[in-house]
Amino acid sequence: MINNKGQSLELFFIDGKPDGMLTAEVFNWTGHVLMAPRTRIGAALKRPTASYTGVYLLLGEDDEGPLAYIGEGEDIGDRIKSHDTSKDWWTSVVLITTAGNNLNKAHAKYLESRLVEEARKAGKIRLDNGNTPPRSSLSESAQANMESFLEYLMMVLPALRIDSFLAQTRPQARASMGSAVSDDDLDIVFELRTPKHGIDAKAVLTEGEFVVLAGSRVSPEWRGKTTHHTGYSKLHGELVAGGVIRPEGELSVFSENYAFRSPSAAAAVVNGRPTNGTTEWRLPEGKTYKAWEKEKLEQDEGA
Repeated sequence: MINNKGQSLELFFIDGKPDGMLTAEVFNWTGHVLMAPRTRIGAALKRPTASYTGVYLLLGEDDEGPLAYIGEGEDIGDRIKSHDTSKDWWTSVVLITTAGNNLNKAHAKYLESRLVEEARKAGKIRLDNGNTPPRSSLSESAQANMESFLEYLMMVLPALRIDSFLAQTRPQARASMGSAVSDDDLDIVFELRTPKHGIDAKAVLTEGEFVVLAGSRVSPEWRGKTTHHTGYSKLHGELVAGGVIRPEGELSVFSENYAFRSPSAAAAVVNGRPTNGTTEWRLPEGKTYKAWEKEKLEQDEGA
């Protein structure tokens, strides 16, 4: 298991361009990630790791939105070549192997199955795959190794702006509406209420995440304009479609804890319109998030 200590991620921009080919490696991890735009697929497949055993991601979009395909192979370069003509929607590829070519076919099939499972669980992107492939039969120790490999990979992919496998829902036991907030966890509870519309939401700031709690009553639809802040309106729609926000009476409620990137993103989804979350979210005694944050920074500076 990965511990909570800092990790060093090394990105190497092969072309010297942020949108060109790059490799990603983590110190003390055997994994090797090569990412390339489709326009550089020829050069990418000439690299040694492209002929290794591993898994790969094809990323792009079609008329319905973002789309991905997850595959595996003993020579992933050959598999990608076949997709070059059979799939025309993808615009970038991610090759996941090990620097020493230590994965075998069973390892690759296990990782493929787990990645499909995680992508479907996160529900952020459509997959061009059919059914979820079965996990290959591995020994208990080999499964543990692959799960450890996967944990590192789940840290690397979001750093490459691939968050399709990153679930934002959080376990109920971590922070629930009915449980006391632990001082040991340094959890801070904020509230957002709009009595006129019956909105009553609670959120927890924990471990750097702004988590709206299950049971929070929120707007059932996006009421703001979609010409601006379209990301928030899209997110609201995705959470409704995914069942994270579900109808209850005239309003809707969060069925699960959900982590947002900022208080404003959380406030916008709760209210169904663009909102300044730093002033809308308040502590029970009335202090705004903005005031609390300022006070905390001043305390930290004086420490």
